[in-house]
Amino acid sequence: MKHTMHASHSFRFPRRALALAACACLASGCAVGPAYQRPTTPAPAQYKEAQGWAPAAPADSLERGPWWTLFGDPVLNQLAAGVEVSNQNVAAAAAAYEQARALVRGQRAALFPSLSLSGGATRSGAGGGANNSANNANNSGGGGAATNYRAALGASWEPDIWGRLRAGVDGAAAGAQASAADLAAARLSAQGELATDYFSLRQSDAQLALLADTVAGYQRVLAITQNRFDAGIAAKSDLLQAQTQLANAQIGSLTAARSRARFEHAIAVLLGKTPAEFTLPVLAWQPRVPAIPPGLPSTLVQRRPDIAAAERRVAVANEQIGIARAAYFPSLSLTGSYGASASRVGDLLNASNSLWSLGLSAAQTLFDAGATAAKVAGARAARDAAIAHYRQTVLSAFGEVEDQLSATHVLAQQQDLHRQAARAADQVQAQLLNRYRAGQVVYSDVVAAQVTALSARQALIQAQADSQTTAVALIQALGGGWRAPE
Repeated sequence: MKHTMHASHSFRFPRRALALAACACLASGCAVGPAYQRPTTPAPAQYKEAQGWAPAAPADSLERGPWWTLFGDPVLNQLAAGVEVSNQNVAAAAAAYEQARALVRGQRAALFPSLSLSGGATRSGAGGGANNSANNANNSGGGGAATNYRAALGASWEPDIWGRLRAGVDGAAAGAQASAADLAAARLSAQGELATDYFSLRQSDAQLALLADTVAGYQRVLAITQNRFDAGIAAKSDLLQAQTQLANAQIGSLTAARSRARFEHAIAVLLGKTPAEFTLPVLAWQPRVPAIPPGLPSTLVQRRPDIAAAERRVAVANEQIGIARAAYFPSLSLTGSYGASASRVGDLLNASNSLWSLGLSAAQTLFDAGATAAKVAGARAARDAAIAHYRQTVLSAFGEVEDQLSATHVLAQQQDLHRQAARAADQVQAQLLNRYRAGQVVYSDVVAAQVTALSARQALIQAQADSQTTAVALIQALGGGWRAPE
């Protein structure tokens, strides 16, 4: 009867423990953290530098597409496609994103019970001097030594009553989304830098072509001056000025070649290659600049990955408040195990040798001198700082778009003026050279006209290159172009 009562008592205990566990499960989801709301940001009705743009709203999920194809350069298209797979900064950001995703899986695993399997064998005996040792040696079973085998299956679980674990999962998920935005930002930055370097390289090609023509022209002028000097018509100073002009043009050509090599090396590094294994042939420059279509919504700026990353980090900081506040409440854990102990391995499966246990434990901090309150206050302050950073990022983004829009309009007007100035300077140079041949003007007038003409042509090339790089900067400021989803 005593054994029966013991068995009955043994079975009532696990039922109570299971009831407590069920209550814990029902209590799960009582989150103590604040509900997350996306912070408000400035939303201008339109851009100051572009009329007709619609109000702003978060839209970081809009598709960006291969924005570099807007420039219609097949070489750039090929190079930009290689950035995503070869650039090491992009590779590092991709690895950080995978690490963040792994952290999410690790946090989510804490929501489920953990199981463990253990086993062991222990051999023990009593010492009795030399006589006992001899007796034990003669005993086929080892004498006074005994072997005990154990095997057990254990389980533990911490019910997420106050939402602390769920807040950790949500925070890790938001962190992974921030890492994904960082990856997109690294990709956009590398692609934008590549496009800028590529257009600068093509600008160097145009400068080299211009200077090659200039050197050829100066050589012809030097020949004319040499003939006039040999005939006693021109002074020695005219010959020296012609030589100086030619040398300066040749120096400028070498400088442009050096700049081109530097941009070519930078492109190689962006593609994950050494400069020695990468070469871009010289091609005729096509300074195409994509036109900005009217009526684009200011929502496009919200696609910027840095804005998305800043907003996701606000969500991370918000979840940290809930994690800190969970320390005000008791923590519960459930444990259980089932195993067996026997002197022989075969007896481990015998029910009479089985052992089991169930347990419920709770812990509550009664006094910590305000440490928990300080952690909660610190988490709130961190969230406020993240909100301020997010809003500042949005403000900076709108400022950058306005800057690039203004620069786009100004450069378009400047190109027309530079084109007019270059044509006029070329005509003046040709006229003065003809008059010099006729002996109507001094050579210093020709030199001044040559300097002005070369400067005007170089300024036109610079304005055309600035228009392309400004277009790239505007595309980056808008988060990757202005293509709206279908």
